[in-house]
Amino acid sequence: MNTIEPAYGTGTLLIIAAAAVALLLFLIIKVKLHAFVALVLVSLLTALAAGIPVADVPTALTSGFSSTLGSVALLVGFGVMVGRLLEVTGGAQVLADTLIGRFGEKRAPLALGVAALLFGFPIFFDAGLVVFLPIILTVARRFGGSVLLYALPAAGAFAAMHALVPPHPGPVAAAEALGANIGLTLLIGAPVAVVVWFVGGYLVSQVLGKRIHVDLPTSIFGEINGGQDADDTAVGGGSTKTAARTAPAFGTVLGVLLLPFVLISFNTVLDTLMTAGVIEDGATWAEYLKLLGNTPVALLITVIVATVALGLRGRSMATVSDILDKALGPICAVILITGAGGMFGGVLRQSGIGDALSGSLSNLGISLILQAFLISTLLRVAQGSATVALTTTAGLLSASVAAAGLGGVQLVALVIAIAAGATVLSHVNDSGFWLVSRFFGMDVKTTLKTWTVMETTLGLTAFIISLGLWAIG
Repeated sequence: MNTIEPAYGTGTLLIIAAAAVALLLFLIIKVKLHAFVALVLVSLLTALAAGIPVADVPTALTSGFSSTLGSVALLVGFGVMVGRLLEVTGGAQVLADTLIGRFGEKRAPLALGVAALLFGFPIFFDAGLVVFLPIILTVARRFGGSVLLYALPAAGAFAAMHALVPPHPGPVAAAEALGANIGLTLLIGAPVAVVVWFVGGYLVSQVLGKRIHVDLPTSIFGEINGGQDADDTAVGGGSTKTAARTAPAFGTVLGVLLLPFVLISFNTVLDTLMTAGVIEDGATWAEYLKLLGNTPVALLITVIVATVALGLRGRSMATVSDILDKALGPICAVILITGAGGMFGGVLRQSGIGDALSGSLSNLGISLILQAFLISTLLRVAQGSATVALTTTAGLLSASVAAAGLGGVQLVALVIAIAAGATVLSHVNDSGFWLVSRFFGMDVKTTLKTWTVMETTLGLTAFIISLGLWAIG
């Protein structure tokens, strides 16, 4: 659905937008209304307040929701399936153990961070942190010192991957809203995430860990082990008998994680060669390879390969199917909230509010890349959810971005800038803040001095890189 003719002037539209965001924050933070319900309700009220004809309101609501959900659901679903298979087969443990062995004991924090980067490609921040928690605490107990030396590099790696790299829902939804190529977003976002983690996560965490001592928590192992399926997981002190029977080789785990990168590169590389005239446009063999590189297809292939290479080691197909089925349940809320965030952003865009906000910032001489970072940061600080900040900001800017006629790299730079703003200043309204605080036994003040500082350095590092990509794009 295209943007309708605005019913009100810029000032009125901006007031409506501010009131809509304020109401959304009030419902989520104060009333504790579920984010999905709050987003749909505020989207409906905003559509009516902004003057969208009543007969067009249902279409205005569903178009933003369906377009976001249609692209996000497949990618997130396949991604979490791969992550779950790596978790229950012991692939995460093998990955961490092998890397620590190769990096050496003195570089254990670096090894944990690298393992988390690899494992963080298909798995969400929350799930990745829970899976890696026993590994982190085992290493911390073995080598001593502040637990932050080992915890923050891994947690920062999951945070960087979750914010910047598809198939995670935030960058996928933002890329779709802005018209950025998902494959290019992945191929650029992945190395950017590594740099962001090393500079803004690993280096900073080592400084924080040496200055602030946090003792090893004593109650976490029992909680985590008690929640694991002893028949299916080798992570965190589960069934050692099962681990010995099913644990995959390091090369197998690494191959599964790298497979989607290789497949997706087909699409991007062949597109470039066709544009350059090296390959005939529309060549049948090239189109088949491009199909393999289509992101949902690439992740589908990865799920199948992971099922065979990881899941069927000592398990029946029925058991593997049950593992995959259980993986999908916890992400339903994430997918629905992401779709509702797309709905809210879509209503703002279609009513002309997005154009008014972008135009107001442009009149102040603020470029699109800075707008992306500032708007996302404001939403992140106000309501805590990085995914909502990503999807809403992308929806607000999508019309202006489409009119600007940007190139592929600049579109990816905008996605990274939005993700950067959605990462900084994690505080008490962010669920990740409380996960880190609880898992590693820190009070609020210590968590603000450590986790919040690291998240902010991650975001600022990502924004600086996005500025460089914007300049050369």
